[in-house]
Amino acid sequence: MAPQPPNVAVFVRPFSEIRIGDVAKVGGKTAALGEMYCALTSSGGVRVPNGFAVTADAYCAVLDSSDLWSRLRSLLQGVSVEDIGQLADRAAQARKLIRQAPLPVELVRQIDAQHAVLCRQYGTPLALAVRSSATAEDLPQASFAGQHDSFLNIVGRDALLDAVKRCFASLFTDRAIQYRINNGFDHFAVALSVAVMKMVRADLAASGVAFSIDTETGFSDVVLINATYGLGEALVQGMVEPDEFCVFKPTFAAGHRVVLNRKLGTKATKLVYADPGADVPTRSVDVSPADEAQFCVSDMQVLDVADMVIRIEKHFAAPDAATRAMDVEWALDGRDQQIYILQARPETVQSRRTLTALERFRLEAPPKPLLSGRAVGTRIASGRARLIRSAAELSTVEAGDVLVAVATSPDWGTVMKKASAIVTASGGRTCHAAIVAREVGIPAVVGAVDAMQRLHDGDWITVSCASGNVGHVYPGRLPFTVESVDLTTLPRPKTRIMLNVGDPDAAFGLSQLPNDGVGLARMEFIIAQAIRVHPLALIHPERVTSAAEREQIAQLTRYERTPADYFVRRLAEGIATIGAAFYPKPVIVRLSDFKTNEYAHLLGGSAFEPPEENPMLGFRGAARYVHPAYQEGFALECAALRQVRDAMGLVNVQIMVPFCRSVTEAKKVIESLAAHGLHRGTQGLELYVMCEIPNNVIQVEEFARHFDGFSIGSNDLTQLVLGVDRDSTLVADEFNERDPGVMAFISTAIEGAHRAGRHIGICGQA
Repeated sequence: MAPQPPNVAVFVRPFSEIRIGDVAKVGGKTAALGEMYCALTSSGGVRVPNGFAVTADAYCAVLDSSDLWSRLRSLLQGVSVEDIGQLADRAAQARKLIRQAPLPVELVRQIDAQHAVLCRQYGTPLALAVRSSATAEDLPQASFAGQHDSFLNIVGRDALLDAVKRCFASLFTDRAIQYRINNGFDHFAVALSVAVMKMVRADLAASGVAFSIDTETGFSDVVLINATYGLGEALVQGMVEPDEFCVFKPTFAAGHRVVLNRKLGTKATKLVYADPGADVPTRSVDVSPADEAQFCVSDMQVLDVADMVIRIEKHFAAPDAATRAMDVEWALDGRDQQIYILQARPETVQSRRTLTALERFRLEAPPKPLLSGRAVGTRIASGRARLIRSAAELSTVEAGDVLVAVATSPDWGTVMKKASAIVTASGGRTCHAAIVAREVGIPAVVGAVDAMQRLHDGDWITVSCASGNVGHVYPGRLPFTVESVDLTTLPRPKTRIMLNVGDPDAAFGLSQLPNDGVGLARMEFIIAQAIRVHPLALIHPERVTSAAEREQIAQLTRYERTPADYFVRRLAEGIATIGAAFYPKPVIVRLSDFKTNEYAHLLGGSAFEPPEENPMLGFRGAARYVHPAYQEGFALECAALRQVRDAMGLVNVQIMVPFCRSVTEAKKVIESLAAHGLHRGTQGLELYVMCEIPNNVIQVEEFARHFDGFSIGSNDLTQLVLGVDRDSTLVADEFNERDPGVMAFISTAIEGAHRAGRHIGICGQA
């Protein structure tokens, strides 16, 4: 910017002259943009559109020149957040005063000068984003997210000057006044700056938000990325369920540039710019079924976002901290296909959470849920359903009600804090409802599609987010328990404690318990929950006899290169998520141990599984992997494990073989694993075997020659020692894992493993 004449106030500053220390002049949002533009765009690998700030001094000059300070103070004196009507009236009067105030001539001159600079850089006509940036914004203790207005696709000088005034006036929106009162901020200790920057054409492509921390558990080793078609406001408002991606930071830094896991969102609508002359700047349009059913950004674009978020997090880290969790807004420009960063601020919920206390909510015998969606938080709450179809109905919400809506809005802040829980028909876990629920510590179920139809105003309901990523809404006021444990008081035993984990969605949270890794990750749980299809049905779909099942399989796999790729990707992502959660601690993954009757229940499974009188003792475990009838399916399991260890770099993932009847069978399985690229000892790969058959115990030292360790499966070992079918209710009383004979076998196994110098653990119910 050209030097100003003496005694001329500097009302406008280009991004190139703004750093993070300028919050008092340009607000938190613009200070972060200037910092990134100066420090990270030229050599730091972060793309930020150029722009300038209309400073807080300019805001003060507008109020000074029209003598508005005393009039605004008078309007806001004694205003109450409880009196919604009074608040709305006073806020509207305050905004009107500012909108009617003229901009000082010098301010207009400086805006014109910087506008001309951007026009020369980017060409004309130039579309701009004009965004509010308060001086108390994006603080670690209060984000002020969504409290002030921003305006997109602003073209031309007059429209720009009007948008600047509208931004100034938005310091006095109803929600901003509420937020300041609730967070203890003086209305007149906060000033408003305006960021003016080149518009990124996300309306032609996609946009989203990214966090350098898992927003539900506080797990800090991942970048969580949400994406949707069109403008990002649709995501923030909860209008869509976005695509979700996770990138694991430690292996990403080591050069393994892959997506850890992903979830496809519905993305049924998108926000685009309205036609010229329309009353509103944006409009909602339907997304085509084909686009809705595929991810809106590519893996390469996801990794580009992740790379920039990691760089931003590292740059903004405090001197005494390795990282600082960040909340980043990004957009993909449909014209140049480049990702741009639009905003970066400190994450203010999980980063302040203490991890020394474990709180577990449990429902006692829940009935069938009325509906389900994405869980936000881990708590349970009951209350009367209060269905809100418009802001005019907010006054009906009483303390302790469950607020039910299609989506929520920043204007609803005070009312949402009265609620015991929130249920929305749309949205993902970074929508407005989810953000507020986390901030105030209440459970929320978002994306519960039929919420407005299935729930009835005034009925008692129970909202539970205590069972992983899926939240449920139940009828009635259900009893539940809360268990609180101070983890700092728990002594660590001499025995290493490893966890049993079957659900990847729970892994990030479980990893924060005191542990020594995962002793048993059940592959079949991932197959049943995330894949649902028999592996051989994906290789030979023509052998599936049911037309309905063939159609289901075709729908699940329609965007994969081959149906088999669907199995490998989904299984690899499930295993990798557990591996990443506990990295670099060992995670022992057991190869699939379905019985034939269980495999038959998978989609297409009946075409490939023989009927057996006693599947518990039949075609299961190691025998399947080396039998011609399942070798192709085993190859897919191996491909997924190779993807996890080689491509994703999660070499802490180890392999365990279940139900291995003989040493001869063990040798064949090990040879088959090696033939599929999983060589024992390569890159630290260890092979374990379940110790669950009497022969495993009797020949424990011989098995130890071929495996690196054992895990005692006390359930199967007990049934085989006592001759009791644990699935038979007629002899269930005879099943006793503490029978002296069973205990003797367990003791023998432990002693034999120790003599052989092998690790041995126990993963059964005993």
